[in-house]
Amino acid sequence: AVAASIPTDDNEKEEKTKKVSQGRSLAELSKARLSALVVATSTVGFMAAGTIYPLSALAACSFGTALCSSSASTWNQIFEIDRDAKMKRTAHRPLVTGDFSVQTAMGLGTMTGLGGTALLYLGTDSLWTPVLGLANIGLYSGLYTYMKPRSEWNTWVGAVVGAVPPVMGWTAAGGSPLDPEALWLASSLFLWQFPHFFALSWMHRVDYERGGFQMVPVNDPTGDRTSHLITRYTWYMSTLPFISTLTEITNSMFAIEGLVLNAYALKVAHNFDKDRTNANARKVFLTSLWYLPCLLTLFILHSKTWRDEETTTETTNKGLGAMIQDYITLVRNTGRSVCVHEQIVNNNSTDDSAGGAKTAQACPISMGKDTATSAKETANDLAANSSKGVSLEEK
Repeated sequence: AVAASIPTDDNEKEEKTKKVSQGRSLAELSKARLSALVVATSTVGFMAAGTIYPLSALAACSFGTALCSSSASTWNQIFEIDRDAKMKRTAHRPLVTGDFSVQTAMGLGTMTGLGGTALLYLGTDSLWTPVLGLANIGLYSGLYTYMKPRSEWNTWVGAVVGAVPPVMGWTAAGGSPLDPEALWLASSLFLWQFPHFFALSWMHRVDYERGGFQMVPVNDPTGDRTSHLITRYTWYMSTLPFISTLTEITNSMFAIEGLVLNAYALKVAHNFDKDRTNANARKVFLTSLWYLPCLLTLFILHSKTWRDEETTTETTNKGLGAMIQDYITLVRNTGRSVCVHEQIVNNNSTDDSAGGAKTAQACPISMGKDTATSAKETANDLAANSSKGVSLEEK
């Protein structure tokens, strides 16, 4: 009886191993890690609207985006089987190894694409969300995939693809793709991808050349163009916190905290510019991996949209959604309690004798804004009075 049970146990182990292998192959076909990043950025886009409600829309946005991303990745691999087989980093992909047939992959790509678009259409109120999801499938698996072996501009097309998911999240929450917040989120994802991908493609430039892909580092043996592009787009990224502050999307402290993030990013970019080694490129790449979540988290914490929503959202329902929103609010309030900017403002605010409203702010950042406004008003007065022949002293 014991001997008879051994084959059964072996068969069970073999079945489990087979299922695990199929699961890994499916994750590889869907580019699960890339899809997870896409879902995360779309979720940030939703939360940037100042809420996580309705939860059904947030769930539909997340799952629908995941399916659309899976579809795009699957079709991309269908079209690139021959080139993937030539590269070491992609030779293990399931279509290359034969774990999935092309017909099966085409079926999965079609079902996930249609399913994701349908979920975005039925689960969110905005027509923009499913339209953007479907368009991104076509842009990634179509134009981007087509351009990769033909033009270096494929990287810029790919950056557009990466910039779309947070806008999908924003529109799913009820916003417009042309809102300042949506444009800021799209810009941040667009710019971030250049240091991230140029560093990656520099490390794997030999492999990309083997696959026949027209990446900038493949055609840049000295690394001059690659390093200059990394540095240039890192500088572009460093302006984002200031832009969001000046446009009053976030409060002033975001610009200060952004200095810390971007100073380090610029440092590693500068190091790669001085010494174009794989080790320095890897530091740029690894920095990009923590830079983006830090930037987006700080954006949410300092978002004025979320702050406005805090004062208007009713929290009578204490379900899971309310618990999550309360936790986010707690994190934001905790951050304010240790924030130098907030303490300076609060300690130097006085109550208006008429309405009790807080007025004077001695915060250097706020004072800088006030000084700029005052200077502009003074200049206008000077121009107006000089035309009348009256000096400011005479006034």
